Amino acid sequence: MASKIEDYGIVGDTQTVALVSKTGSIDWLCAPRFDSDACFASLVGYDEHGRWAIRPGSPIRATRQAYDGDTLILVTEFTCDGGTARLVDFMPPSGDRSDIIRQVEGVSGTVSLAMELEPRFGYGADRPFIRQDAGTVTFTAGPGSLRLHSNLCVHVSDRGVSADFTLGAGDRTDLQLAWFPSHRPAPPPLDVARERARTAAFWDAWAKRCSYRGRYRDAVVRSLLTLKALTYAPTGAIVAAPTASLPEALGGVRNWDYRFCWLRDATLTLHALMFAGYVDEAAAFRDWLIRTTAGDPTETQIMYDIHGGRRLTELELDWLPGYEGSRPVRIGNAAAEQFQLDIYGEVLSALYVGLGLGLQAAHTDVWPGTAALIGHVARVWQQPDDGIWEVRGGRRHFTHSKVMAWVAVDRAIKLIEEFGFGADAGRALAPRLKVLRERIHEDVCERGFNPRLGAFTQSYDSEALDASVLLIPHTGFLPANDPRVQGTVAAIEHHLLRDGFVRRYATDDRVDGLPGSEGTFLACTFWLADNYVFAGRIEEARALYDRMLQLRNHLGLLAEEFEPRLGRQVGNFPQGFSHLALVTTAHLLESHDDATG
Repeated sequence: MASKIEDYGIVGDTQTVALVSKTGSIDWLCAPRFDSDACFASLVGYDEHGRWAIRPGSPIRATRQAYDGDTLILVTEFTCDGGTARLVDFMPPSGDRSDIIRQVEGVSGTVSLAMELEPRFGYGADRPFIRQDAGTVTFTAGPGSLRLHSNLCVHVSDRGVSADFTLGAGDRTDLQLAWFPSHRPAPPPLDVARERARTAAFWDAWAKRCSYRGRYRDAVVRSLLTLKALTYAPTGAIVAAPTASLPEALGGVRNWDYRFCWLRDATLTLHALMFAGYVDEAAAFRDWLIRTTAGDPTETQIMYDIHGGRRLTELELDWLPGYEGSRPVRIGNAAAEQFQLDIYGEVLSALYVGLGLGLQAAHTDVWPGTAALIGHVARVWQQPDDGIWEVRGGRRHFTHSKVMAWVAVDRAIKLIEEFGFGADAGRALAPRLKVLRERIHEDVCERGFNPRLGAFTQSYDSEALDASVLLIPHTGFLPANDPRVQGTVAAIEHHLLRDGFVRRYATDDRVDGLPGSEGTFLACTFWLADNYVFAGRIEEARALYDRMLQLRNHLGLLAEEFEPRLGRQVGNFPQGFSHLALVTTAHLLESHDDATG
């Protein structure tokens, strides 16, 4: 794969996604349900491990790529010696099938084009069996199949299929690729014109539901459309990113699979969706959260798959060279087995936020689980954990984790007092919870705050800083005008900023168990802007926010991190956490504008 991480656009159908490069190559296409055995090879595998390319036969003079309005229909135009051709990519939303449609149109002149489709299954390890029939080519490997519908005259080789064709102005050819389980009949071809119109109407109507009308509407809507694309509609789950093992540092080892659902994103997700008016999506995610975390709280994981499944076994794919030599290539995520104390606060905060923002209550169903969860927090909050960043350098008393334990108790009290959770049992429990809440608060302020630095630190009795403590004002643990919070912001500005962007922490293999470094973390930089808003530093907040918007790629998309030295986005792409933070900061700035008139 020759393209930069940020040189891709995303198309999707709320079941799966494809990534399309600026040069018209699809290098990553997961099957529905993000089934690992039935996908094109990922971006980590380079061209020889799977692609679907459409390109002009002569040198390209200029390329322009944009979405068709507020949709996930991606339009790429190539201008070359003979003229201009247009490539339109989209995936029709459907509950019972997944297809990607590529329309190639002649705009002006006469353009010679080439199409190469070389699918690989099992993360590039498995070449499929290829069968050609009249107008179709079927690729099968194990449980999955792909069928290409096309009127092109294609040539079949052991690598895949190819075709050369020419389009004049006004000419068009359509290509459809459908995924289906190999033990079932292939789905029939679609009416392409009708599906394009239906897809455009679906996304346009969804975007129009956005209630935000502020100065950042375009950025907010594009971020929300991206989050919708990361949704698995049948369950309501939202994956952190659709890709796996794109590196946090080029050539490094910090390469993780993000195609799962993190509980840490829960509150931010509900805030972002509800703020923008997407009640149905917020309710579906809230319900996924309740179902997934049901049961024994001692067995709650930090992440799950899109169905709520728990087995996320981490594997290294030694046959893939890695994106720009970044190895090992990993799928699955061993962090699912970590103990992270913050997740209990995220779950209860999400329940509380949902009720406060108008989602219908279901407390008669969830009170037993709530009571069990808060009882578990009371038993384990003093234990060290692995922290929000899933470090692999050993457990510590991470300050953010303790703050979130306080959040769990605080939100349980609020659920009881404001929404009647637990009825008489809840009211009887509340006094003891208030004592526990105060005890945790005193513990964090005594051991998590370093008087010499004048800041909250990464872990108890430490001098290391960590951007996660920027969330303290978000949680209500302390107000933004508290001197300890202001000192923390100042310390992070001094020690964790790199070229104006925030690092999560000073990377060190003694802290996270891994060699090398990483880029600046985009969500953390948005959190710094949030703190500026909370503290009334509005001009600084806007300046930082505007600078963050300039990091987005040509389509308004963000990865997980940004490497200032290279001027490149790094990490999995597009990253839901980054887009959630973008929406939240826009909401805070808008709320300030509304409050000040």
